[in-house]
Formats: sequence, C-alpha cells, structure tokens
Amino acid sequence: MPSLPRLGLLSALLVVAGCGDTARLTVAEGTGPDPALPPPNTSLIPTVHIADAEPWPDGRSPTPAAGLAVEPFASGLDHPRWLHVLPNGDVLVAESAAPAKAGTNGLIGRIRTYFSKKAGAAVPSADRITLLRDTDDDGDADVRFPLLQNLASPFGMALVGDRLLVANSGSLVAFPYRTGDTRITAAPDTLAHLPTGTYNQHWTRSLIADPDGRTVYVGVGSASNVGEHGLDEEVGRAAIWAVDVETGDTRLFATGLRNPVGLAVEPTTGALWTAVNERDELGSDLVPDYMTAVQDGGFYGWPYSYFGDHVDTRVEPQRPDLVARALVPDYALGPHTASLGLAWSDGGALAAYGPGMVVGQHGSWNRKPKSGYKVVFVPFADGRPDGAPRDVLTGFLSEDEEEAYGRPVGVVIASDGALLVADDVGNTVWRVTAR
Repeated sequence: MPSLPRLGLLSALLVVAGCGDTARLTVAEGTGPDPALPPPNTSLIPTVHIADAEPWPDGRSPTPAAGLAVEPFASGLDHPRWLHVLPNGDVLVAESAAPAKAGTNGLIGRIRTYFSKKAGAAVPSADRITLLRDTDDDGDADVRFPLLQNLASPFGMALVGDRLLVANSGSLVAFPYRTGDTRITAAPDTLAHLPTGTYNQHWTRSLIADPDGRTVYVGVGSASNVGEHGLDEEVGRAAIWAVDVETGDTRLFATGLRNPVGLAVEPTTGALWTAVNERDELGSDLVPDYMTAVQDGGFYGWPYSYFGDHVDTRVEPQRPDLVARALVPDYALGPHTASLGLAWSDGGALAAYGPGMVVGQHGSWNRKPKSGYKVVFVPFADGRPDGAPRDVLTGFLSEDEEEAYGRPVGVVIASDGALLVADDVGNTVWRVTAR
C-alpha cells in the first residue's frame, strides 16, 4: 500500500495533470511582430500538458518540408543539447543535462521532477563535449571522440583564436585548442564565474563570440519563473553577459530577458539576436516566446512586464519605472513553443528559403494543445524579420501527440551548408539537406 506521502504525491499529480485551460488562439496568432496578447488566465494549478518521451520507432525520423531531406548525422548520443562547427568541419556536441538543483525538495519539487522525467529532461548529465567527424564526406559522422569530459553541465561553445571556450552552468572556461585535435587534457582557465544560486531552473549558458574575437556573449536565464523565490536569487540573471576574452571582465549587456538561449548574429546589420523563453502560468495563450535584436543596455521587461508594458501583477514589489523603459521584442515565436536554438541561414540546404533565422523549438509542456516540437525558418529582409515562419522539420510527435520521439534544441549550419539539429530526447543529431 502506498505511503501517505506517496499518496499525496499521486493525488497532486492527478490534480495537476487534469487541470488547466485550453488555448483560445492559434499559435500563428501569437506569432510575428504584433502577436495577440489576451488577458492573462491565472489559476492556482497551472496548465500541464506534457508529451511522454519515447524512443524513435524503427524506420521513423522527423518529417522534412518539401524540397528537403533528413538523415541522422550521429545517433546514440547522450542527451545532445548544443552544437558548434569548427573551421575544418568537425562538429562539437554538448551532451548535457541539468545539474543537481537546490530548492526543489518537497511536494512541488517532486512534482516538477516527475514531469521532467516524463518529458525526457530529468536524466544524469554526461558532462561531455564530443567531437563528430565525417571522414568520407557522406553526411554521416563515422568517427567520434570524447573531446572534453568531467565538465559541469556544459552548453555553449566558441573557438576564439587558439582557445576553445565552454560555458558550464556556473563558469565560463577556456582550453588551449588547435583545429583538428580530438582530445583536450589541459586544465581549464576560468574566465568568469556565472550565477547559479540556490535555485537554478534555467541552467543552460549559451555562448557566441563577437566577430572580432574580443568579446563573447553568454546567455544566463532566470532562476525561476517570475522571481517567486525572491529577487535576490536573480542577481546577474535573466540577462546576456558580455565577457572580455583577454581579461575576463564582465558586464551585463542586456537584462530583463527571462531565458535567453539561442544567440546568433544577423550579418546585414551585425546585430546580436537572441531567442528567449518567456514566462509561464498565465494560460495557454500567454506569453509568446520571441526572438529579438539585442540592444546594448536594453531592458526587456522580466519579471515586471512582458512585450513592453504588459504588467505581470504576480511580481512583488512592482517596478513601474522599469516597465516604462521595457523594450518590445521584435518577433514573437508563439506561446510556450520553447524556442531554444537560433542560427542564421543564407544558402546551403535552405537556399530556397532565402536569408533568415532557423529556430529549434523544443516544445511546450504547459499548453493545450501542444506547441513547438519542430524546427522553423523565419525569413528576413534588410536585417529584419519579413514574413511568417515556415516549417523545416516536423514529425517529432506521435500522431495523437501524446508521445515525443524527439525534441529539437540546438541548430547550426555545417561547413557544407547542411542544417544540423540536436535532438536531446531522440539522442540524435539530424542532418537536413536540399533534396
């Protein structure tokens, strides 16, 4: 017979899984430069609608859009999250998961862990960066090497000169590296310490280098949804950091970004763009995730407001002074799509799409019906989004949408122009080419 605590957990799970609202708007209505933002729908029990993580059935893979083809570039990986392409065409993949988190004990913590397991997220972190190499140019990584091991939930990677920079959850470190090396044994040089705190809901640390190699930008997500663990936990978080590569000096480049994950440079203007996961528990139609060009010194609202001056009344104390200067993001990507990966594309596999941003949408856990679970392309013109998103890869969900065979995360353009997609539930890096 289950113990009383166990019965309490089971009862709570049944209540949570059976409650929540249903979307009244389509994902398309919450997408673009002027998304629909209906009144918030708050309740004691939030919407929970998770697809169970299951292995890809034999012979099945994501569905490419017309004119495209997809094949596995590397499979049998251990929760691959993020990708980086080296000058010689080698591909680095961060095999990583969340570090152990304080502040998640008790009933709420166990409920969160339960649903994370259902979604395929609560797995031990391999703490490894693996180098994938296609030696015969057939589109399959026929050899792989454990380039770096015993890291601490690594995510972002960048090669700057003769150093490979890696963003662990709590630190930015550098290793000596020559292109072609397949193993690094040198001790890391710590450039900067990154905030983790006693609660670390958004643990990933994305990374991109400025074209001149003097500065790297690090995406640091918030510790919580809307500061519910106290704003002292949020110091230095919900921000993009700028780090001087030589000195390690840091500053906050932009703030008020709840969880800025994907980072990419738009080449026409040279602007830094980011893909941001917005807040939860305001209903299935709120709040759209977004991508935006990042202004130096800009404030984007979190936690006090969203999409400019839309105030979040749950946050205490209120800060009308900050709300008044909150910037409106450039382009919404739909509510709860969990838009993570971001890469600029202009040619190669997606040449027929023209210039634009590729977005890896990990998929919702708290929207009815589900959103995301695909890779999309947003066309650009003159450095700005110009039109509705186009599907690139779909088919990550079962026909009844109750099971997720894969969840796309990082996206990157390979040296041969193919699009590579990290699928952390499917443990595969997919390679998309023109048919």
